[in-house]
This record gives sequence, structure tokens and C-alpha cells, in this order.
Amino acid sequence: MRYAISGASRGLGLEFVRQLVARGDTVEAGARVPSEARQLASLARDAGHRLRIHPLDVTDDNSVRAFAAALQTSPVDVLINNAGVGGSWNPLLSIDCADMARTMEVNTIGAMRLSSALLPNILKGSTRKIVYLTTRMSSMTDNTPAGVYGFVGGAYAYRMSKAALNAGMRTMAVDFKEQGLITAVINPGWVQTELGTKNAFMKVEDSVQGMLRVIDDLSAARSGIFIDYQGNEVPW
Repeated sequence: MRYAISGASRGLGLEFVRQLVARGDTVEAGARVPSEARQLASLARDAGHRLRIHPLDVTDDNSVRAFAAALQTSPVDVLINNAGVGGSWNPLLSIDCADMARTMEVNTIGAMRLSSALLPNILKGSTRKIVYLTTRMSSMTDNTPAGVYGFVGGAYAYRMSKAALNAGMRTMAVDFKEQGLITAVINPGWVQTELGTKNAFMKVEDSVQGMLRVIDDLSAARSGIFIDYQGNEVPW
């Protein structure tokens, strides 16, 4: 199987690469600054031809086009849109609109830009899957005082960018159903990454292991779904 992954230089993206090459898959890994991705480069030395590293900035049209061109017409079985930022978690009265625009550009528009560029490759793949990493904080159902997990208020840029991403994924599921595209947004949980901080309860390897099981099990019947790393459906 061939996977394409954005934001592969650290955190969840790097762990996706690590686990995929370990199980024998081929990975096209996108990193914003490949020269600084030392751990990714180390994996590539061991994986040989099964791991290629590409410069990829999902906010830049030329960068995304170059990434797609490097893949040429090769089929891609699964695209994992992992690249993302947390943005500033300012309260509404001190909202940073420039930061909000940047967060939307990376988390929402960037993911759609990459999906559009690689769609021809995906539709040639054996599984035709596009997945996006989202967050339970994008759930509007849970963003109330009665929410099960208590993620109430704040983090406007992050919540809005991921909620918009969810809507884009859902629309793709409708538009490309007849072509056999399978797509989903996945909540990785609260993970010990730069974004999740060391206070998070889950190790990166455990989250990725769970998400890969979920991705492997995704079927056309569940396309367009919002799920977590354990395969449980998350309320919109």
C-alpha cells in the first residue's frame, strides 16, 4: 500500500511514517522543511525506496503542486491529512484575526488544497481513502455546558478551522461517492505532542496504532463519518 502524509516531520505524522514503514507499506512523506526533519531522514535511511521525503507546505500552491508532480501518476491508496496548527487560544475580546486566518489556512484550506491535488492519484488507488485529523473540540454537540467531555467555549480559531474541515470532508463524501472515494475525519485523542503538550494522557504511538486500525477498517458504508482513534462515532 502507498500512503501520502502531510506534516510528517514530527508528532503524529512522524509516528504514522514509523509504523507504516515498519509494517511494510510505502510512504510519500511531506515535510515543510525536510533539512530539519532529522528523525524522518533516519527512518528513510532504514526504509530505503519505501520512504521518500518531499518538501511540502500545504499553505503554498506551488509547494503542493510540486508534491503532486513528484508522485506523477502513481496510485496513492491512502492520503492522511495530518499537517495542522493549534493557533492562539485567545478569548473573544482579544481575538487575533491574523492568527485565525493563518489557522484556517493550514488546518482547513491547506488540507483541501492537498486533497484536490492528489485526488487523481487517490482515485487510481486500491482503497481510495482520504482521512483528516480533526479534534473532538470541533464537535458542536459537545460544545455546551452539558457536553460529555466538557470542551466548552474558547479556542475559536482551532475549533472553527477543524469544524470547517469536517464540513469539507463530509461534502467530499457526497460528491465522490460514485467514484468510490472513502473519507473520514478522525479525532486522535489528547496526545503527547507539541500541540497536545506533555500533560496529555496518551502516547503518540498508541494513538497512531489505533488510528491505523480505524483507517484500515474504513469502508464505503462509513464514508463521511466523524470517528475517534478507537473507531467510536463522534457527535457532530
